[in-house]
Order: sequence, then structure tokens, then C-alpha cells
Amino acid sequence: MTGILQNLLWTGIKETFYMVIVSTVVSYLLGIPIGVMLYVTDKGGILENRLLNIVTGFIVNVTRSVPFLILLVALLPFTRFLVGTTIGSTATIVPLVVAAAPFVARMVESSLKEVDIGVIEAAKAMGSSPFQIIYKVLLPEAKPSLVVGAAIAFATILSYSAMAGFVGGGGLGAIAVNYGYYRYQTDVMLVTVLILVVIVQVFQEAGMYLANRLDKRKTDRRTSK
Repeated sequence: MTGILQNLLWTGIKETFYMVIVSTVVSYLLGIPIGVMLYVTDKGGILENRLLNIVTGFIVNVTRSVPFLILLVALLPFTRFLVGTTIGSTATIVPLVVAAAPFVARMVESSLKEVDIGVIEAAKAMGSSPFQIIYKVLLPEAKPSLVVGAAIAFATILSYSAMAGFVGGGGLGAIAVNYGYYRYQTDVMLVTVLILVVIVQVFQEAGMYLANRLDKRKTDRRTSK
């Protein structure tokens, strides 16, 4: 593989990390509050509000139901309005966030549902406010599951970023499309796929390791031994 292609791949790796990390962070900044709201407003929740829960859940489900490539194209005017362009890695962040935030919200909601209801009841009995229950009980108790969800979300957003290469997005996806697909350079395609697989595996294993370290139940078992 020539030096030019090596430089191109290195640039693609940096653009991919830029897109995925920024998109993941922003998606969690939006998705965590939405996920918490879905959980606490559900039936039997600490701030039960069925109407708000149904409306929010409907919006989340509709957004999640749209295939990413269709969503990407549909958001082109909005993307151009926000960042002034529809091509490149920065422009790709907009549809990535719109697609990933609802996914993250459901992941967060699922993680919160794993929290032992007895812990929540104990916090209520001690006079904790809903705000205190959310930030001092729910989120800390769900931390291991949230970390696993973050690793899954990272892999999902990475796959979305690769698909964005078909419509001018940057990163490894664009290299795979422009060189591996349009120019029939199979070696470039294979290398980009291999790099993407390695990135996913590294972050997945790191997420699982961190989740295991944060899981108090497994920590207690290790300590008892």
C-alpha cells in the first residue's frame, strides 16, 4: 500500500474518531435526560406522567424507526443550516446525533429499570426528593449498565458514520466507498473494514472491563474470596 493511501487511512481514522466521539458525547448529553424522563414518568415512576411518557416515547420510537441513510438525506437542509455544509466529518455529526440520541435514551431507560426498586423505596423513605433519587441513587446504581450501553452506542454510531460515506461523510466510511467501492481497490476496502472491527473490539472490551470494575456485586464477590 502506497504512502499516499497510508496517509489517507490515518486521516480517515482521525476523522472517524472525531465524528464518533463527539457524536457519542452529544448523544449522551441529550439521551440521558430523555432516558431518565422516560423512566421516571412511566407507570409507577417517581414522577409518573403518562401523557408526557407516551408523547416522548412516541417521538423516540419514530426517530429510531427511520433508517439512518434516509434520515441522513432528510436532514441535509437542517445540517446545512447548522454547519453551513452537508459534506465532511463535521456535517456528519448532526445526523449521527439525531439518530443516536433516541437510541441512547432507550439504553438509559433500560439501564435504570435494572436498578433494584428496594433502593429507590429506601431513598423515598429517607425523604429524598425526586432530583436526589435520580442523581444520587438511580444513575450511580445503574453506572455499570450505563457503561456497557455506552460501548454498544459507540459501536452503533461507528457503523452509522461508515454509512455516511455514501453521501459525502468523512472518515473511514468515505475511504471505503470512494476507493474500495468506486475504484475497485479491494485491499483498501479490506483494510478499512479491519480497522473498524479493531476499533469496535477495543472499545467493546474496554467498556466491559470498566463495567465489571464498577459493578459492586462482582467487586464484593471478588473481595469475599
